[in-house]
Amino acid sequence: MDQADMEDVEEEEEDAEEDNSKARQLTRQMMQNPQILAALQERLDGLVGSPSGYMESLPKVVKRRVNALKNLQVKCDHIEAKFYEEVHELERKYAALYQPLFDKRSEIVRAAYEPTDEECEWKKEAENRRSFKIFINNSDGSSSRTKTNGKQK
Repeated sequence: MDQADMEDVEEEEEDAEEDNSKARQLTRQMMQNPQILAALQERLDGLVGSPSGYMESLPKVVKRRVNALKNLQVKCDHIEAKFYEEVHELERKYAALYQPLFDKRSEIVRAAYEPTDEECEWKKEAENRRSFKIFINNSDGSSSRTKTNGKQK
């Protein structure tokens, strides 16, 4: 390659860099224009649900796999829906258990109820931690004591 060719290549590279810079600047300006963004969104909304032809171009074996995956996803969705139904039921159950405590708390804060001496006595922190540990240990259904040979340690 001679000197003239080298200069031509360098000029083309500079022109390409300048074009890329202009394109980036134009893109930034367009993305800040709400009218252009709205028109783009409208165009994209029109494409949703329209077949692209991609699935039709896949081999039959791949289409079968895709359909199998879709069916599995539907089953997962049903399980997830059941999960959230059960979570909702648990939330309702525990909301009912919490409500009397929340009501009493509200009465105390509003000075509508004066707590008894027993209610005002603060338990030692170690005692609260012990109760919490017992609760955590029992939350999985097991005893707080370990069992060996049918006897509790």
